Amino acid sequence: LEFNCRFGDPETQAILPRWKGDILPALNACIDGNLNKDMVQWTGETAVCVVMASEGYPGSYRKGLRVDGLEQAAQMPGVLVFHAGTKKDGNTIVTNGGRVVGVTAIGSDLPEAVERAYEAVSVIKFDGAHWRKDIAARALTLNNRH
Repeated sequence: LEFNCRFGDPETQAILPRWKGDILPALNACIDGNLNKDMVQWTGETAVCVVMASEGYPGSYRKGLRVDGLEQAAQMPGVLVFHAGTKKDGNTIVTNGGRVVGVTAIGSDLPEAVERAYEAVSVIKFDGAHWRKDIAARALTLNNRH
């Protein structure tokens, strides 16, 4: 029997920004077999991640398309932009994969995190950009019922 564990994206991109402090001591404690609950602390915030993908993904897609707005999005409060399918071409960032970027936003609650994420997505531009428009929609609907 074998168990494998890895930090998948975009899941990890919506979880680790809520971690308080440095994760490395907790990982080392896991290796050494002495992890304790005080090493794992979370903020009370909520995070969501919206993946911006190339047109055609997961099938064939174009590469080398200029990506604009990354710096502007990354400077928004509570926003982190994780590069996935990008590369530098001189001083320009271009697409180089199907999943181009993961846009993670942190908010005091789910509606704020979702709003921030989509606001950041709206400033990132590249030809053929696609993203889901329903991230956290079911959770938002459930929250509105209570």
